[in-house]
Amino acid sequence: MRRKEKEITDPAEMEAIIRQSAVCRLGMIDGDRPYVVPLSFGYQDGTLYFHSAQQGHKIDLLKSHPRVCVEFDRIHETMPAEKACDWSVRFESLIGFGRAEFVEDLDEKRQALDRIMAQYAKGAFSYPEAALKATAVFKVVLERMTGKTSVNRPTPE
Repeated sequence: MRRKEKEITDPAEMEAIIRQSAVCRLGMIDGDRPYVVPLSFGYQDGTLYFHSAQQGHKIDLLKSHPRVCVEFDRIHETMPAEKACDWSVRFESLIGFGRAEFVEDLDEKRQALDRIMAQYAKGAFSYPEAALKATAVFKVVLERMTGKTSVNRPTPE
């Protein structure tokens, strides 16, 4: 990273950004170009969980090229200025890399769906077996992450 003072390296800080994000953008390989979709997600212990219909373009891409990239961001405020080139945004963002794996076991699917629900709501949920069988669930174990912030942080002493 060109400006090291903006780099986020603390795993706890990265996890806080993930937990406070409402959307995860999933980047996949589509032939000779990228394909990105915004998704709801769950997170636990370095693993992201997603659900989907059993069929579709995203599923086809993940089956043929499981290497993926994910992105999270939080915008804190837009900082207007008199001149366009002086405008700024206070933000935090993460980019992660991993490999998508489909979850087939029904108990593991339930646990993954619980993690997704926990990202957005509190409580216990149940899932009819027919719905579990009809839903595709996949996970991405994060192998590497990078982060960047424009938010002023205390400097280490």
